[in-house]
Amino acid sequence: MLDALDSRGVLTPALALAVWGHDLIYDARAVDNEERSASAFDHWLAAQGGCAELRQEVRALILATKHSAPPVGRAEALLVDADLAILGASAAEFAAYDAAIQQEYAHVPALLYRPGRKKVLRGFLDRPRIYTTPEFADLEAQARANLARAVAQL
Repeated sequence: MLDALDSRGVLTPALALAVWGHDLIYDARAVDNEERSASAFDHWLAAQGGCAELRQEVRALILATKHSAPPVGRAEALLVDADLAILGASAAEFAAYDAAIQQEYAHVPALLYRPGRKKVLRGFLDRPRIYTTPEFADLEAQARANLARAVAQL
């Protein structure tokens, strides 16, 4: 994510901090990873002397990676697009990512994993646009091809 933002010339200190903190806590069985990551990172940032404004911005950015609502503002949109950049990677890179996701959810029986994964992937395909910023728009076609292929294989 850092490289995706930096290579497009949009990496800011707040975005960099949010990238480092957004998956600080990750448990494939949990539904509150982003909230827990935001809280833990906020405590760390406060201990480092981070001002309230920066802490609030970073917390909001981390929570935006839940992908449960459209991003609010440019920074959130950039972070969300960077988080989704893997969807627009080469077919081989996406296949490796998709296989890793399946491994993360190995605890879920295949009869439940396949329809659940299809729903997630179709959710991205059903969007009018996967990427909302011009900086990531070039990934759209590859992302749609990767997602369509993954859905067909499920």
